[in-house]
Amino acid sequence: MAGTITEKILDKHIIEGEKKAGAEVAIHIDNTLTQDATGTMAYLQFEAIGIDRVRTEFSVSFVDHNTLQSDFKNADDHRFLQSVAQRYGIYFSRPGNGICHQVFLERFAKPGNTLIGSDSHTPTAGGVGCFAMGAGGLDVACAMAGAPFRIKYPKIVGVHLTGKLQPWVSAKDVILEILRRLDVKGGVGKVLEYFGEGVKTLSVTDRATITNMGTETGCTTSIFPSDEITRAFLKSQGREDQWIELLPDENAEYDEIIEIDLSSLEPMVALPHSPGNVRKVREVGKIKVDQVAIGSCTNSSLRDLKVVANVLKDRTVNSGLHVTVSPGSRQVVEHLVESGEFRYLVRAGVRILENACGPCIGMGAAPSSGGVSVRTFNRNFRGRSGTADAEVYLVSPEVAVAAAITGYLTDPRELGEFPEFTMPEKFFINDNMIIKPLPEEEAKKVEIVRGPNIAPLPTFEPVGDVLSGRVLIKVEDNITTDHIMPAGAKILPLRSNIPEISKHVFESIDSKFYNKAKENNGGFIVGGENYGQGSSREHAALAPKYLGVKAVIAKSFARIHLANLINFGIVPLTFVNPDDYSAIDEMDELEINIGDLSGECILYNRTKGNRIKLAHSLSSLDAEILKAGGKLPWIKKNITERK
Repeated sequence: MAGTITEKILDKHIIEGEKKAGAEVAIHIDNTLTQDATGTMAYLQFEAIGIDRVRTEFSVSFVDHNTLQSDFKNADDHRFLQSVAQRYGIYFSRPGNGICHQVFLERFAKPGNTLIGSDSHTPTAGGVGCFAMGAGGLDVACAMAGAPFRIKYPKIVGVHLTGKLQPWVSAKDVILEILRRLDVKGGVGKVLEYFGEGVKTLSVTDRATITNMGTETGCTTSIFPSDEITRAFLKSQGREDQWIELLPDENAEYDEIIEIDLSSLEPMVALPHSPGNVRKVREVGKIKVDQVAIGSCTNSSLRDLKVVANVLKDRTVNSGLHVTVSPGSRQVVEHLVESGEFRYLVRAGVRILENACGPCIGMGAAPSSGGVSVRTFNRNFRGRSGTADAEVYLVSPEVAVAAAITGYLTDPRELGEFPEFTMPEKFFINDNMIIKPLPEEEAKKVEIVRGPNIAPLPTFEPVGDVLSGRVLIKVEDNITTDHIMPAGAKILPLRSNIPEISKHVFESIDSKFYNKAKENNGGFIVGGENYGQGSSREHAALAPKYLGVKAVIAKSFARIHLANLINFGIVPLTFVNPDDYSAIDEMDELEINIGDLSGECILYNRTKGNRIKLAHSLSSLDAEILKAGGKLPWIKKNITERK
């Protein structure tokens, strides 16, 4: 039977469930990754499950987010993560080694494998034909314990690429074009699978840029074939033995097809404050720029930084702005140093930041008040940069370096001839900053190091049949996990301390939310469409649960956040009639009889005296997990029984 790449991988990994779009399936997970902002909590949860060693083929822990060490908190978490990795059989990528997705692509990603990571941009590994998905930390902890990962079987959208990118147009423009067409929720319930002759013109890091930012469409994941270009990449990384060919059959059938002629694309830009607000650069016009930031897991590869370096050769960055570069890995830096191209960046006046997420996650380089920042990143949500009134534009490295030179948002084709550069046939391989797992008997002797900021995991009671309380906040469409649980240099270090980080829930929208939640013993959240889009951070569910939030009632949910709500015992409900959203106001007193969550529920608004029908997309297993109080008590019970 003819098959797509997605079907071929899932057919080998589905443990139970029906191969039908929308049906729940359980998938065996080969690999996991974590990063330090989400990893500390994930490993606390893994410890609580109570097994001696990870049960995946391999798992990797990275430190790349919380690297701005203004006090002891981040440094303590990093010591904890390293000791946990040694104790439980996990690879550990030390601080300074690079951004998790770039390093995983270089050193670990395997075609045909399944991967989940506690970071929403885990689909970067789809650039080598790995079926990679973002997930909450608890789902990653459960996968490390040997449990399958459950998703709704996706619709498979074939993205048919023809032609070849023109000079000054790059992979970032491909995914921005996809976002222009689909916006931030057009990929929900779907896999974006790329095929066609145009695929052969894209390098693996080009492909990884596209699969990385595909996350912003809301899709389950994105994936490219594993072909001869993939093989050459793995060979250049000393991993050719891990290559397998993975192509769609000639008569493979897709649920939908998107046609893109690469030759017709031109430089694109996502305008503030959404990755889906995309236009052509030449149509936007000359906007004065205060900052240019180049890097992130989307655009920090060697290819991208070679473009930037060679355009800046013998030039100086515009005096009206400053430029930062965050390389993706030590490997990238070492090649730039060896070729002399690193000097071009330094001489031009670029501020070289460490090999980490940095400004993308709000760790430094916040723009000036009301500043315009042009970034090669994947998200431009309001306030994410660290400056509430900044205007952030998302672009390719080519557009970013053009702005760095001119001081304005500029179509890079105006710069003239595209620079020539060469890529290495063999990359420098130096894994001395990756600590390998210890043998099992030796690992059992490792003492886990805990700093004072690492608080014990909170425990939650099972969910009752009737939920009652007040509406603590009512929010609009496309509320992101950044809105719910902010990041940045002040808050990220609190990720391992739920009582402290909970004080910041919704603070950018309602500074009184924490006090209202405490005064009312919790309550409800009412939201619009696509509630919880963006980052996979489970703290956007865990911290509200700690504050007593019982249910979120929304028009629709983003995939990962929906799973996180279930994992922590917050009931996700949707309006049967979306117009009923307007019939509830903040501080209304509600009562919802959810029973066993086997069907529709009735919401009684005591304040207004009206009744509203609510629905949900929960499977019987989801309902079981919710009623148990969340996935951690449920998985502990099941792991114990399996022993």
